[in-house]
Amino acid sequence: MIHVFLLFSLCFSDYGLIQGVTSLGINYGQVGNNLPPPDKVLDLLTALKLSKARIYDTNPQVLTTFANSNIELIVTVENQMLPVVMDPQQALQWVSTHIKPYFPATKITGIAVGNEIFTDDDTSLLGYLVPAIVSIHGALVQLGLDKYIQVSTPNSLAVLEVSYPPSAGSFKGEVSGVMSQFLQFLSSTGSPFWINAYPYFAYKDSPDKISLDYALFNKNPGMVDPYTKLHYDNMLYAQVDAVVYAMSRLGYGGIEVRVSETGWPSKGDSNEVGATVQNAAVYNRNLLRRQMSNEGTPLRPNMRLEVYLFALFNEDMKPGPTSERNYGLFQPDGTMAYNVGLSALATSSSTSSASISLTSSATKASKVEYQSLVYCMFLYLLTFQGFMRRQH
Repeated sequence: MIHVFLLFSLCFSDYGLIQGVTSLGINYGQVGNNLPPPDKVLDLLTALKLSKARIYDTNPQVLTTFANSNIELIVTVENQMLPVVMDPQQALQWVSTHIKPYFPATKITGIAVGNEIFTDDDTSLLGYLVPAIVSIHGALVQLGLDKYIQVSTPNSLAVLEVSYPPSAGSFKGEVSGVMSQFLQFLSSTGSPFWINAYPYFAYKDSPDKISLDYALFNKNPGMVDPYTKLHYDNMLYAQVDAVVYAMSRLGYGGIEVRVSETGWPSKGDSNEVGATVQNAAVYNRNLLRRQMSNEGTPLRPNMRLEVYLFALFNEDMKPGPTSERNYGLFQPDGTMAYNVGLSALATSSSTSSASISLTSSATKASKVEYQSLVYCMFLYLLTFQGFMRRQH
């Protein structure tokens, strides 16, 4: 039987609701055989006050379910489709089939053309990337949707040849030609550069050289870029600014960088140093705090950094090391993998929205009664805990 849980994150943390944080999104991956249906996922996102999500396809069930909701959605053209949609007519057909029927009821705000193509093992895909992006954008223009939907492609940080110090950031030479064409497109259309940035990977590979506190956003001395004298107190912001400098070296200094993926695994194999529940909770909790402040990076302090957490759920069918299946904030049954500070406690007066359940077997009335009971029990335990502390 699927458990029914209140998400008490607000009560367990000092961050409160994330309502009003416009720069935070979440990646909703679906590589699992035990994930809740899209309507329950929508309920969860709504309860968490998250208004931005990214999916890795154009799942019609998700697009239909998310209609008339407050969720802004980034969808994806899968890697294997790039050779097809590089043809303008095929791109028009793709947009007409996968986007137009759902828009504007479903708030599709972005199309990711492929994922990490610049560093994909199939190097033949790189030649298709820019033509596919141009064709998809051209289809949006033809259908009058380009003013509402941006087109870009998420990139692995491995696309950089140098990332430290940030001001030395530069792209790998073998991709610089296609990268220049891509950046020209972004510049001409006002679209963002999406980067998948994981300080975890850097720490895992060099735990003796990289400060864990620096990677986790904890208090630490940080580092000062010797050339710009900018101070960095966390690795993610340094990685983002390295991308900005890399683009500037190719003549494109005005493009916005957004983090399309970042996260920390809560479990890993024996050789995956740092993949623990504690570190995952600290990383995402600290990142959430930064997002609530609408921070920018040291290089662009006045431009809030848009970030999409990876991921909403642990996905049991993802290949690779154990960590790949343990990036989720939640288990498939809706229980928290760890407390990150997101709250599903409602701010409205409607008690029926006070919690999120991933089962629909109970009636609304019984849910309300159950939620009220559990909430009262929680307040009692909290009060009792405070009383016990005063006794010591």
